[in-house]
Amino acid sequence: MARSTTTEAVVLRSFRLGEADRVLHIYTEERGRVGAVAKGVRKTKSRFGARLEPFSHVELVLHQGRGELETVTGASLVRSHDRIRTNPYKLQVGMIGLEAMLRLFTEQEANDRAFTALTRFLDALDVLEPDLRSGRWPALDPLVLSFQLKLLWVSGYAPHLETCVECGSEDLLVSYHAAAGGAACAGCDRSGIALSPEGVQGMRVLLHSPLAAAPEAGLGDGARREALAVVTASYEHHGGFRLKTLSA
Repeated sequence: MARSTTTEAVVLRSFRLGEADRVLHIYTEERGRVGAVAKGVRKTKSRFGARLEPFSHVELVLHQGRGELETVTGASLVRSHDRIRTNPYKLQVGMIGLEAMLRLFTEQEANDRAFTALTRFLDALDVLEPDLRSGRWPALDPLVLSFQLKLLWVSGYAPHLETCVECGSEDLLVSYHAAAGGAACAGCDRSGIALSPEGVQGMRVLLHSPLAAAPEAGLGDGARREALAVVTASYEHHGGFRLKTLSA
């Protein structure tokens, strides 16, 4: 039986369907990942306007019929996040975050922690001061590194960085092994991803601090690159994928 529900959601991705419609991939507060179609949204006089662009935090009315895609019958903005879409640096940082959500959370299953992390990430990105120093790559921004580490934690794949994952030692951790799920000490090292004390401490800070505090974490480029390598290895081992936005 057809029914309608109202839920907060974030638009993760959209693409054209036919002459005037768009298919949306959204992450909802009530039901997790959902696919929906916004009919007529590309028409000049569409009642949805620009409310269904990627990054938009919205309240949606979704009509569930017989098909796989639900239909958007109502949409109101909670936050537009237009400052993300109109700033090239923020846009690149944001696209990494949205792709991570798309790849890690594929089921129609509510996850309060994932939805909260997503909305807080976008709120923090809205006010982020872009880091444009020479050679600074958006993928190394502490905010998006922190967000991805938190998503891995919510997914059950957080890297273990407190003690040696092999022997439990609290000695210096020198490498990360995705297959083991964490970092190893020198005695257990099997040539994984090399880690420095700064990198290990930096990832601990990014994991356990609020997202809004990530830009002030004070991580150097080396620590950021180690965090990115750990995130990438975790995706490859646990999910079997690489983010396209990290290769751009």
